[in-house]
Amino acid sequence: MQNCISRCLVNNKQSLIAVAFLFAFFVLKSQNLPPIQYFSPKQYNASNQNWDISQSSDKYIYVANSKGLLEFNGANWNLYNSPNETVIRSVHVLGDKIYTGCYMEFGYWQKTQIGDLQYTSLSSKIKKKLLEDEQFWNIESLGNWLLFQSLDRIYIYNTLDKTFNIIDSEESILKMFKVKNAIYFQDKTKGLFAFENSKPKLISNAPEILNDIVVGFFPIEEHFIVITQNKGIYQLKGNQITKFSDVLDSFSVYSSLMLNDNSIIVGTISNGIIQLNTNGEIVNTIKQENGLGNNTILSVFEDVDKNLWLGMDNGVSCINIDSPFLIFNDNKGGLGTVYTSVVYRNRLYLGTNQGLFYKDEKSHDLTFVENTKGQVWCLKVIDNQLFCGHNRGTFIIEDNIARRIADIDGTWDILTVKINPNLLLQGNYNGLNVLEKQNGKWVFRNKINGFNNSSRFLVFINNNQVLVNHEYKGVFKIDIKKDFSSISKVQKLNFLGNGLFSSVAKHNNKIYYASKKGVFVSDQENFNLKKDTILSNLFKKQGYASGKLVSDSKTNTLWIFTQKGINYIKPGKLSNEPEITFIPLSNTLRDNISGYESVSSISASKFILGTSRGYKILDISKFEARAYTVHINEIKLNPLSGQTKLINISENGLFKNKQNNLEFSYSIAEYDKYLEAEYATKLEGYYEKWSDWSNQSNVSYKNLSPGDYIFKVKARVGDKNVEDAVVYSFTIEKPWYLSSSMIVVYFILGIIIVLLVNYFYKLYYKKQKAKLLLKTQRELELKDLENKQHLMKLNNEKLKNEIESKNRELAVSTMSLIKKNEFLNTIKKELSEKVEDSNLKPVIKIIDKNINNKDDWKLFEEAFNNADKDFLKKIKSIHPKLTSNDLRLCAYLRLNLSSKEIAPLLNISPRSVEVKRYRLRKKMDLPHKTNLTDYILEL
Repeated sequence: MQNCISRCLVNNKQSLIAVAFLFAFFVLKSQNLPPIQYFSPKQYNASNQNWDISQSSDKYIYVANSKGLLEFNGANWNLYNSPNETVIRSVHVLGDKIYTGCYMEFGYWQKTQIGDLQYTSLSSKIKKKLLEDEQFWNIESLGNWLLFQSLDRIYIYNTLDKTFNIIDSEESILKMFKVKNAIYFQDKTKGLFAFENSKPKLISNAPEILNDIVVGFFPIEEHFIVITQNKGIYQLKGNQITKFSDVLDSFSVYSSLMLNDNSIIVGTISNGIIQLNTNGEIVNTIKQENGLGNNTILSVFEDVDKNLWLGMDNGVSCINIDSPFLIFNDNKGGLGTVYTSVVYRNRLYLGTNQGLFYKDEKSHDLTFVENTKGQVWCLKVIDNQLFCGHNRGTFIIEDNIARRIADIDGTWDILTVKINPNLLLQGNYNGLNVLEKQNGKWVFRNKINGFNNSSRFLVFINNNQVLVNHEYKGVFKIDIKKDFSSISKVQKLNFLGNGLFSSVAKHNNKIYYASKKGVFVSDQENFNLKKDTILSNLFKKQGYASGKLVSDSKTNTLWIFTQKGINYIKPGKLSNEPEITFIPLSNTLRDNISGYESVSSISASKFILGTSRGYKILDISKFEARAYTVHINEIKLNPLSGQTKLINISENGLFKNKQNNLEFSYSIAEYDKYLEAEYATKLEGYYEKWSDWSNQSNVSYKNLSPGDYIFKVKARVGDKNVEDAVVYSFTIEKPWYLSSSMIVVYFILGIIIVLLVNYFYKLYYKKQKAKLLLKTQRELELKDLENKQHLMKLNNEKLKNEIESKNRELAVSTMSLIKKNEFLNTIKKELSEKVEDSNLKPVIKIIDKNINNKDDWKLFEEAFNNADKDFLKKIKSIHPKLTSNDLRLCAYLRLNLSSKEIAPLLNISPRSVEVKRYRLRKKMDLPHKTNLTDYILEL
């Protein structure tokens, strides 16, 4: 039993969760909000809390921040630290002065010539009169008077004679208000006062005022609206105070403001802002979940362009209250991406990737249409019925219930067949299909055979011809049989090619095709697509984003989407040229899916644009041209070494040569979230052409050459150019070494250098000539020496040859003597042995005489001296003890003759020669190891 109860509880719990989820899915709370921009403390680089906001004549925004004074020029935030490092509580711009109040200090800031702000104290003039711990929470101006309100006093400053008047309070002054041409303030113990003839006059001391803080005091007709901090809204008429509205009774209000349209903005603590009408009814509520940076609103301010600025407990928000756009963002993901929309029977229907939703004209709630979960591709009102082309087929919406009439997947589009009102042609994933009206109800009839390509975009050319576009396969001209059963002919229009995000559409009986190549148009009667130069130039000038064309028959407008924005085209009033209006909503800001853009009319001037997170409502009647001015905010000198320096922007600049790195900062005070300011610059004297348009609000020039320059910057917002370009002229001086006086010096030095160069060149050539002459002489001498050496060489060779000849002669002579003596000795020997006849002795004597012939020695000595000059003298000088016979032996040894060869020459035996050699060694005192022949040869 217990388990059963547990299971029931679990099942009931799951059922409750499912019901809760279903309810959340089927009913979505929606709110159409103006564009909101949030600036976080990281963006403006200061403290979180922002206490007050004001605006100057050049549209710059000034914010009293806990860290100092914030300045926003539309492009950049600048922070100026508090003069005494305390929280700035109030700011008020009057003329060219920005007045601020903080702890024990108030005064004004003023622009300097270099573009920054400089502070001047006013409270220092009455420093001794200030009370301890005073903080100045509010500043108002009236005529020549400035009023600085603390919690204890009001200091009235006369801007003409620079004098002060002080209004005291017994306990506390809570608030001060400027209403029309009067100043009001709330005294905590006495009530509400107004200044009359420079003196406070009691207006009301009702308990409702005494018991709470008045945070808003506004005139409506003949009475005043009093907004209290905790007890709601009252009406003050004369001396009577009554309850006006209880809509704020549950809120804690901190700030308030009446806008130019007389509605009232209330800034709360923890609940964002609340907008009230003059009847005290809530018109709008915007919280952090809708896009605010914080729910605690410390200050509210409306600028000259009707933008609402909120100083919050954490950051700054800017709301474009008067924007042409209202936005619904599906932050919870219940709605999804809007692909199509239509107004049918005073209800707005939205086809999304989550299904079909609707909302009544006066309701903020979106309701899901049952049985439509999934992707919705198209919504068409035909035959006074609402058709829904869905991923799962085709539905008819009756009493907000979807009834499926065809289950062919993926219905892209549905067209009426003019020749047969009971037939509808629809493009599906599988090609073309036909619906038929039978017995008052639409039913699926057949698929048209012969064409199976996905048919997302299709238009009728005539009764039986259809133009179908496929992004990847191209454009097809299709002839359908009269009974719409099959295709008779398919022709691909190759000259159009195929293109991503391309489409075809029919508008004012003309057929349009758009792709990256441009826009082609043709009359329906004589089908011949030709390029439309006017519409094609939109892609050329604004950039191609999508070829999706949307025709709105109710307003007779054709919509084209580009990178820069949206163009809606109407027929020309006085010519055949179309009237083109540009909406500067760039592709990045549209937040749509390219190729699936959707536009439908809500009224004559209001259109709904589908986005990836909901939709935007566009009111084209609110597009008005505004006057903008581009400002040069500051010019920086950025030296290669040293600190950056701001320079005077009010007069032409004159910079030194090394000050040639400049950075220009400029901006337009434009605060619309969906308008982008773009800038183009030109530096005449450096580059004569304008730069490309860019949203960059500064430009740097480095290493500029000496000369005269003119810097120009122009701007545009959307497609509207700002009329006047801002000009700043400056000159970069030449370096000292290029000045006029130095040029004269350089000229004189140049002449001197030329003369010196000429002189030294002459001297140089003279030296070169002398060197050349000397070189020539040396070459001649060298040549002569070479000739002499050659001649000497020839003589030496000749002498060598002669010596060799003499040596040969000596050798021949020696050998002849040896042979002769050997021959004679042989004869002598033979005669001595065999013949003892006395008659032969004279012959032997003759032989002995010839062997020892002194003439032979003299002849040999002469030849030897010729061959080896002075040898005998040299050896005689070394060894003076040598005899002539010893010298003779030395001569033979000099010729390297052996003992055997020497014996015949000396007519002795070889043994005797050895003895002579031995004796010769002793006379020469040669060591035992020294070879005699080698010694003689080496001399």
